[in-house]
Amino acid sequence: MWTYYSDLLAKPVPRYTSYPTAAEFGDIDTGLHRRALEEAEGDISLYVHIPFCEKICFYCGCNTAASGRRLRLKTYLAALHHEIELVAALLPESARITRVAFGGGSPNAIEPDDFQRLVDSLLANLHISNPVFSIELDPRTMTREWADVIGRVGIERASLGVQTFSAECQEAIGRVQSEDCIVQTVDWLRGAGVTSLNFDLMYGLPGQTMHDLEDSLQRTRVLGADRVALFGYAHVPHIVPRQRVIDGRNLPDQRKRFAMAEMGYAYFATHGYAPIGFDHFAKPGGDPLARAALDGTLRRNFQGFTDDPSDILIGLGASAISSFPELLAQNEKNSGRYRMLSSRSALSANRGVIRTADDRRRGAIIERLLCRGRAQLSTDILSSVGKALQPFAERGLVSITGRRLEILPEGLPYARTIASLFDAHRQPIARQFSSAV
Repeated sequence: MWTYYSDLLAKPVPRYTSYPTAAEFGDIDTGLHRRALEEAEGDISLYVHIPFCEKICFYCGCNTAASGRRLRLKTYLAALHHEIELVAALLPESARITRVAFGGGSPNAIEPDDFQRLVDSLLANLHISNPVFSIELDPRTMTREWADVIGRVGIERASLGVQTFSAECQEAIGRVQSEDCIVQTVDWLRGAGVTSLNFDLMYGLPGQTMHDLEDSLQRTRVLGADRVALFGYAHVPHIVPRQRVIDGRNLPDQRKRFAMAEMGYAYFATHGYAPIGFDHFAKPGGDPLARAALDGTLRRNFQGFTDDPSDILIGLGASAISSFPELLAQNEKNSGRYRMLSSRSALSANRGVIRTADDRRRGAIIERLLCRGRAQLSTDILSSVGKALQPFAERGLVSITGRRLEILPEGLPYARTIASLFDAHRQPIARQFSSAV
């Protein structure tokens, strides 16, 4: 179904969960973040970052640390409560929080009672209106007590870090979890009222075979996942030191990764799932993500593909990123410095980028290409990328009609590469991004 063109996949490209990407962030005045909060209005989304896991996986590129030191957890949560109160004091009355996402790390690295207190603090301090709650979870540390608090809070959407069911691959990436553990977690979450359950899976893992991947896809379907994110493992040990444990010589090559991505797409597309882009899938009809893809309202933010229509996302916690129409602002990455600043009732967003009119224009094109597969281009932008688009057009991967650019079915695996042509910030020689497939 897909044709492999090695030359079109030779350059690493961003995942484009924002534009400009975090690679373009530089130092900013925290006053910019403060003013953006003071001027925010309408429906707003919230992301709460818990940068801890009980066990750290070798592959993980997230800003997270082991949760073994309870004092560190306690002081971090205290700082998070301070930040909630500070942000709440800055937001105007017209700002309504309609979505709250908890991510990490693993939010279930903290105690269920601490999580309940965190939710209570959000509800007490912020204007939260009939919210949609979502959470990322690690099956290895899931408990019945956690399921109980998820039910009390009313969390409807959950995402499980499954990655692979292959025992050999699990060992290689430092994430050993039995199928029984995952089954138990699914049962608990369904019993707690979770109606949209996502499985994160990975291809391109060390030692992974096509059979290993197909087996994981089948088990995911049988367990009834409503959504699936099938990511290609990004091996960047020069950026993520913990990945040095993984032997790069044991990784599938680019052609095999391409075949794995193609098999994953074909499997889910023929087993009851609607494709969202080329590496996400959702059950049609009931799942909001599938409906958004169908009716053309699919968006993209720091959580990936989403049905969230808000243009404002406020990030809370160390390294969390806030997104406003004219500003991207990232909190202090270092957990210790974040705790110190928050304890002083000071905002810690010290990195980011001011989004120019051209950034917003190009960002809209990139989002439309990734979410809808097509975009209307201005004359100047089309002329600036026309030559770069030709190899894709000549191979039947895109069509250009007037100023309308469309990614054709054969071009799906090249979507991120095509989108990157509109990135005015990207340096062609950069090696800081992952493979497009």
